[in-house]
Amino acid sequence: MIEYHPSVMAELEEVRDYYEKKSEGLGLAFVNELEQQLLKVAAMPTRWMIVQGDLRRSLMKRFPYVIFFREIDGGGIRVTVVKHEKKHPAFGLRRQ
Repeated sequence: MIEYHPSVMAELEEVRDYYEKKSEGLGLAFVNELEQQLLKVAAMPTRWMIVQGDLRRSLMKRFPYVIFFREIDGGGIRVTVVKHEKKHPAFGLRRQ
């Protein structure tokens, strides 16, 4: 199971739209890579590096974005932020 912080979906739409404006189909490529990465993360959440406390991160390969998430009860993950690697390091880290 994958849950999302309420702010994540709007942020992802902005990123998708940005890439789609740069090149047709690039926004869809971003979404596809994100979905594939999230499936890997959800399958083995403890494989990914701990950032602080119970917060972990996973790097996307093609796009310069980092996925921050926490394990949740019941065997799933909660995505708290998906941010560009150049955004301020503290952006979104306090989200639950």
